[in-house]
Amino acid sequence: MFENVLKQFDSLPPLAWNAMITALALLIGLIFKWVLSLLFKRYSIQANEYSLFRSILNRLGKPVALFLPLFVFNLMMPFMHLTREELNIVDRITAILLIISFAVLLIGTVQVFQDIIMHNYDLSVKDNLKARKIRTQLQFLKKMVVSIIIILTGCAILMSFPNLRRLGTGLLTGVGISGIIIGFAAQQSLGNILAGLQIAFTQPIRIDDVLVVEGEWGRVEEITLTYVVLNIWDQRRMILPINYFLQKPFQNWTRNSAEIIGTVFLHLDYTAPIDKLRTEFKRLIESSDLWDRRASNLQVTDAKNSSIEVRCLMSAANSGDAFDLRCYVRENLITFIKKNYPGCLPKTRTLVDNEPEREPLPEMNGKKVTAEKSPTPHVGIRG
Repeated sequence: MFENVLKQFDSLPPLAWNAMITALALLIGLIFKWVLSLLFKRYSIQANEYSLFRSILNRLGKPVALFLPLFVFNLMMPFMHLTREELNIVDRITAILLIISFAVLLIGTVQVFQDIIMHNYDLSVKDNLKARKIRTQLQFLKKMVVSIIIILTGCAILMSFPNLRRLGTGLLTGVGISGIIIGFAAQQSLGNILAGLQIAFTQPIRIDDVLVVEGEWGRVEEITLTYVVLNIWDQRRMILPINYFLQKPFQNWTRNSAEIIGTVFLHLDYTAPIDKLRTEFKRLIESSDLWDRRASNLQVTDAKNSSIEVRCLMSAANSGDAFDLRCYVRENLITFIKKNYPGCLPKTRTLVDNEPEREPLPEMNGKKVTAEKSPTPHVGIRG
């Protein structure tokens, strides 16, 4: 019976036989992929939690669905009824597709490792300095590994063509790679890549660092091989070349720690009761959860012609809390002064002098005589 089935298949036209082989290869590959997906889904946990199986399914599901049918088809290709010329064409196309699908599979594997590391080093924790270090290096290395995979894939595809094999082999040799590096070294793009490599390991900036660049405050959102994306406080994005951070000065508020000192300046009259203000300032920060209880002080830091400068110094766990704490202290101290000591707000004084002026008269009988003029107000302005 089995022999009869084989004879019936042998009697099929070559086109129908080849189509059946192709369909069978695709079906076997898809069934294998479906079984793997079913197993991974079974071991996955809730959707709102991290799962290694879910990460594998999300990152490798589509690459496997592409690679497995091609792999099975490549194994079954000798059973197809093709001429030598047709076989060479199909074999070359299949080889190129296998190379591309395998490269996509490798990139998906890199992304699975990225998910594992990002899960183990969470940025949402309070002290995320180590997580920011690891993620900065991870982001750069991931992009470099993916770039290498793409370059090697291109070389492998070139080597599948006899006429271009010499070019592909040259790209893979040390001489070829050295020539490429030397050729690109004179260009700014490679300078940015080398700067990115330096930043990834020396880390003057990291992912989620708070920077002040070009007068703008923002967080580092992304570090690529050639540029850095800064998320500005008003949700704008500032794009800077990566070598900017090796050539120009900038402020990094979270270089070693997210803790920061904030200040509030008030300009008041000389009659302001400093002790009362200091007491109220202490009461305000002690009642706020934004203060981390490391530092606080209120001092007169300057005295000008018309006012004095009072500085309120306070510490916070991060720059966001420091900004909110400064606004809270500023608003409540101004309210306290307006309510209790309104005369201590900055003012400009005007002095009016009504004393009459006297003019000397000619001497009479050897005595000086003065005459009073009508009173003329004298106005003077004091700061």
